[in-house]
Amino acid sequence: MTQSRKRRVPWAALAALAGLTAGTVRARRRLAAVPVLDPAAPADGVSLDGWQLITGQGVEVDKATLTAAVAHAERTGLQLLDLLPGRIDAERALGLLRDLELKDSRFARTGKVRGAGHAVLVADGVRDRSGTEAGTGLDTAELHTLLCRLKEYATAATGTAIAPGLTAHAPDLAGRVAELRAQGLPPRLVAAAQLAGLVLLVRAAVKDRRWGAAALVLYWLQPTLVLGGPRSPLRPADLPRATAARPLRSFGAALGTAASHDPSSAETLSALAALRPAYTADLKEGTERFLEPRRPDCPWCGSAELTVRVHMPDLFQGKPGHFTLEQCGGCGHVFQNPRLSLDGLDFYYRDFYDGLGVGGAAHVFGTMGASYRGRAAMLKPFGTPAAWLDVGTGHGHFCDSARDIWPGTRFDGLDMSDAVHEAEARGWIGTAHRGQFPELAPGLVSRYDTVSMYHYLEHTRDPLAELDAAAQVLPPGGHLLIELPDPESRLSRLLGPYWLPWFQPQHQHLIPIANLRQALADRGFTVLAEEHGPAHQACDFVGAVLLTANRLAPNPYAPWGAGNATVPRRAFRAAVQTVALPCYAVAAALDRMRAAVAHATDGGNAYRLIARRTQAAPGPR
Repeated sequence: MTQSRKRRVPWAALAALAGLTAGTVRARRRLAAVPVLDPAAPADGVSLDGWQLITGQGVEVDKATLTAAVAHAERTGLQLLDLLPGRIDAERALGLLRDLELKDSRFARTGKVRGAGHAVLVADGVRDRSGTEAGTGLDTAELHTLLCRLKEYATAATGTAIAPGLTAHAPDLAGRVAELRAQGLPPRLVAAAQLAGLVLLVRAAVKDRRWGAAALVLYWLQPTLVLGGPRSPLRPADLPRATAARPLRSFGAALGTAASHDPSSAETLSALAALRPAYTADLKEGTERFLEPRRPDCPWCGSAELTVRVHMPDLFQGKPGHFTLEQCGGCGHVFQNPRLSLDGLDFYYRDFYDGLGVGGAAHVFGTMGASYRGRAAMLKPFGTPAAWLDVGTGHGHFCDSARDIWPGTRFDGLDMSDAVHEAEARGWIGTAHRGQFPELAPGLVSRYDTVSMYHYLEHTRDPLAELDAAAQVLPPGGHLLIELPDPESRLSRLLGPYWLPWFQPQHQHLIPIANLRQALADRGFTVLAEEHGPAHQACDFVGAVLLTANRLAPNPYAPWGAGNATVPRRAFRAAVQTVALPCYAVAAALDRMRAAVAHATDGGNAYRLIARRTQAAPGPR
């Protein structure tokens, strides 16, 4: 009697088939949601005054298309409109549909806009506020960069539409790298991911046969399945060729991208080199001067019962130095000890949110629209805000998004950096206040009925003084909203120094929620509601992979490093980043599962609360 062999489940092939099927259906739905201009529609009463058209190289827009675009923008309340050629090449169309998210013919307030790189219609008011000059003959990368900048001044009024008569220029493989950079995508990693995906598809087809072959065929036919048919508003001229030779063309494009010269990379290296002398001078005397003397007691309750919670270097930027977080045995407060000096704060914050890091920070903040709206909606059961001050506003991403929830509220912002003035120029906030909240508080008394501090207190040197300032500013009946990382999260112990919310060396205080409740009560506040699951940020496992990769292979070009970007070091970093790609995919899946559990159990890596000022608070400590 022979023993039957257990049948192996082809998980990789099934996952690829499911992902491709979902992507195909999603692309078809997104294509159906894109408005189509009608150049033949009557143009009576449509004036082109107040609008400017910016076009790419070799792109010509006839008057009928321009008039239809202006009519569509005015009818839908848009101030910025990207025109998508009806006969754009198939792969570029698929790339756009992969990331295109439209609601009511417009892009979401947050996040980067993806355009076709052919022509952009912009209202004069947006162009003037952004300081942009209208022009023609821009290359695709320049047009992408310009569209992203203009969108910052028309966040709720930017959309896209298909222009059937618009000229589509031929794909430019030589400019592909610059185009990806302009869209905020790392060309080498994009190419590596594309090549890895093709290899996995071929492997699945060979090893898993039926299911693997089905996945490969679906990938092969995807251009026709998404863009084909008589009702498709897009009709790429190269659709038959793009479908017939898709795997080979994709393989060639990925290799070409990987091998192409990256001019923006050279510019980045030049910028890094220009910063090196200043960083070298800062580090000449070592990093100890960036830390104050270690304190023997807890800054929250005064207890001397302290233990080391975690010890780590800078795992984000890789700047020199080591940092310790200690925990109080009396109240559970976690704090940086020794903490950064003022010079240390300047050194470690530099080039993180601004300078070298401005693009990365903007990308992260731009993905948090749902979280911003959730924070704002928390106030709904308790009143309607008239004037809202967001403390630690940065560029004002929260304030801009919160208008979707509270369109009649005046949102102002306060921050230490000059970014707050840029937020005012963009129209994301009404009034910019630059400086330290405790120092500015006397001039803000009773001007606001709502104050928010979202992921702000953990960055401050004295969070209790910040709460004193909030109590000083808010009148009785006013509301204070706070969101913080939760040091009591189970994953904080499981992941150790690779738990992203430790965020060293920037986070100086991590406050258990019971401590915050008591501090608010001491200042005349009553906590009305708390949220844990909805405040969870799905970043634990992806963050752990990121920090591990950074620690194994820091950027050899970093201006605060040794400056020895040798071939072996560069090759090792590239190898680590490539190997990390599948780890990121697994980590992202784990983060989604963790987020679902956090929402179901109302527990995660962060918490938020809302408190009402119910009585006069005692004077400052």
